[in-house]
Amino acid sequence: MKNYIRIYRKTIAGFVVGAAAGYAYYALVGCSSGSCAITSNPWNNTLYGAVMGLLTVGWPEKKQITNSTIHE
Repeated sequence: MKNYIRIYRKTIAGFVVGAAAGYAYYALVGCSSGSCAITSNPWNNTLYGAVMGLLTVGWPEKKQITNSTIHE
């Protein structure tokens, strides 16, 4: 498990930072009328931010784990 976190740390960081930014946008700016599809709901906005964070850092590529990766 530790190896996967180390290998995909950039992707995980993009997801977490994007989700935090999405929720921060909802909390600070949001949509007061409730008619905005994405920003009126904190779940939608957090998920949207997480996806944007993933797209910003790049979609994770399937990496092959070798013996040298495991023993580092």
